Amino acid sequence: MNARSARSKTSPDRTARIARILVQQMPVARMELTHRSPWELLVATILSAQCTDQRVNQVTPVLFKRFRTPRDFAAATQAELEALIKSTGFYKSKAKHLIGCGRAVDERFGGIVPQHMEELTTIPGVGRKTANVLLGTAFGKPAIVVDTHVKRVANRLGLTTSDDPETIEDDLQRQFPQSQWTDVSQRLLLHGRYVCLARKPRCAECCLYAECHWKGKVPR
Repeated sequence: MNARSARSKTSPDRTARIARILVQQMPVARMELTHRSPWELLVATILSAQCTDQRVNQVTPVLFKRFRTPRDFAAATQAELEALIKSTGFYKSKAKHLIGCGRAVDERFGGIVPQHMEELTTIPGVGRKTANVLLGTAFGKPAIVVDTHVKRVANRLGLTTSDDPETIEDDLQRQFPQSQWTDVSQRLLLHGRYVCLARKPRCAECCLYAECHWKGKVPR
């Protein structure tokens, strides 16, 4: 456990209830980025930064028709990629990352996306969040993804008191069984995306309302 981990304001019984309620509300914790391989998921996740999954899913079919393999991306020109991914935002830096990512996977990993955190995070454009997406969704390894939604929901529920993604990851790892890491973080993510919104949370629709001690929650 990371020494920076914040003390949780919850109990093991309450944490278990939260996990159980989320499973009841979302029996299947579905990844919303469309992909057919670890490589496609890696590209889609890079594109999803500061962009909706829906928008990424509109872009990737054309992108993957033109560029299929890491080597294809490595050989692409910046201008080609920028034109195809422009609508995802921050397209200049994303295009640069995709070229570097393709080159790294092709040259250092034989065209195969690696399955270990230490290797994944050496790839351009890949931080812990993206690496955990790959580990959990593509490779079936226990992994907690901390994005803005997970950060917000975890804090509102008192599962952490930190704003640091790595500390939040540590806190959630400590409180949930390893077998639940991937699914529980995906459910927290989806809950934040569709119910526990940043500006106007839909508290009237919240399955976790009774478990939420957030002082800003809207009275029913």
